[in-house]
Amino acid sequence: MVGLKKYFLILLLPLLGFVAVHKFYVSVTNIGYSEKDRALQITSRIFIDDLEDLLLERYEIHGRLATELELESADMYIQKYLKQKIAFEINGEERSFDFLAKKYDNDVVICYLEVPDVDLEDTKSIEIRNELLTDVYDEQQNVVHFKINGKKKSFVLIKENNKGMLNF
Repeated sequence: MVGLKKYFLILLLPLLGFVAVHKFYVSVTNIGYSEKDRALQITSRIFIDDLEDLLLERYEIHGRLATELELESADMYIQKYLKQKIAFEINGEERSFDFLAKKYDNDVVICYLEVPDVDLEDTKSIEIRNELLTDVYDEQQNVVHFKINGKKKSFVLIKENNKGMLNF
């Protein structure tokens, strides 16, 4: 019996070598509302290595994010990309956002965005289009969480279905 187990293990080990480690491509965006600032406040979490790959492929730069050698222009490129890949509509009207800052948390970059001058009392719907990294990774999933005025709604957005809406 022991010989059979060893034989089975010897046969199984080479097969395990063909199992590839699969990487998940995901970002997480949280959208809330600040009564004090009358603004949508957004945080987007993106893996640093995925953003590095994007900067290299799209802009042909090595951002060296989260290092002492980070390019001074990295924020400008990140902002430029976010403006192309994230969009908001409030009551069907496109609204721009401000890129406020970014910070690093382990292997993630957190981008802080804000849509100013939002009157929540007059808001019937808020829509987000999120195409982050879908131009680089076909498997990319962008998770979006709305948490506004007691309403919660979450979406998993992909290349073929890149919009989510919160109705009031």
